[in-house]
Amino acid sequence: MLKTAVVILNWNGEKFLEQFLPSLIKNTPDPETEIIIADNDSKDDSIDFLNKNYPELRQIILDKNYGYTGGYNRALKQIEAEYFVLLNSDIEVSENWLTPLISMMDSDKTIAACQPKILSFDHKNNFEYAGAAGGFIDKFGYPFCRGRVLNTIESDEGQYNDSCDVFWATGASLAIRADIFNKVGGLDDDFFAHMEEIDLCWRLKNMGYRIVYNPESVIYHVGGGTLPNNSPFKLYLNFRNNLFLLYKNLPQGNLFSILFTRMILDGLSAMTFLFKLSFKDFYAVLKAHIHFYKSLSKLRAKRKKLLLNVEVSKHKEMYKRSIVINYFINKNKSFNTLDFNN
Repeated sequence: MLKTAVVILNWNGEKFLEQFLPSLIKNTPDPETEIIIADNDSKDDSIDFLNKNYPELRQIILDKNYGYTGGYNRALKQIEAEYFVLLNSDIEVSENWLTPLISMMDSDKTIAACQPKILSFDHKNNFEYAGAAGGFIDKFGYPFCRGRVLNTIESDEGQYNDSCDVFWATGASLAIRADIFNKVGGLDDDFFAHMEEIDLCWRLKNMGYRIVYNPESVIYHVGGGTLPNNSPFKLYLNFRNNLFLLYKNLPQGNLFSILFTRMILDGLSAMTFLFKLSFKDFYAVLKAHIHFYKSLSKLRAKRKKLLLNVEVSKHKEMYKRSIVINYFINKNKSFNTLDFNN
């Protein structure tokens, strides 16, 4: 059995494969590690490119685009390894990027997953939006990172060069124990894409496992390679999936109050889009809520099953206040200004 499988889920990403595979192969020399490309039914020339230039790399060809969640779930079922590393195609890895992640998990069996320091490919002194120096979440389900609070991105000045427990590790570069990934049923297929790694990590933390950030590993992420940041479909997924993960994972005593408040906040967001005449964005939020209500029966069954495995319901990595209020009202726009104790 493999020690580590580095798996790239590709969808129409030929240009990224051409750009970033050379550095990945060069900087991943471990004979116990295999690089595998899983293809989500790409319509570009990705497969021809791989066959011509990298025939030695294993390919897993899927029959349609199953999204991030379904694509990885189906691909990883075909791989036997001790560790999975889910890696986006639009990432440049640095020298010795993998060893610190695997060594960390080898040294502590309570660590289920970890992530590297993620910097911007285009602005290498800045953290990257999707993961930065580890992910956190506030009481209403809004995610943020060390190095990125809402839309404010910090420069990397060594302020987050300490390893620490986080609430979630980014799906852009997620190292996870394969047996635990399989034990919890992998990613939630119904998410399709976006926030699926937060849901996975929340489930793991509720079971008592740790999620850790390791700054000794550094990668550079382009970001927005599959769906642009201004995509109404992306907005829909983010709003819908946020409700999904809250409903599935919140403690019983907080479920109604948090969801009720979150729905009010989503309504305010929708009205803001409407006043700005952003009709597609308004409809994306409305559609997200309609889909959530239609999914309640299925979500209720998932929640009932997950509650049976909860060992820890309170997490110090969850911000006890509203990150939105702190950002816009109190002007706390960097992670180090946040007080997690109150």
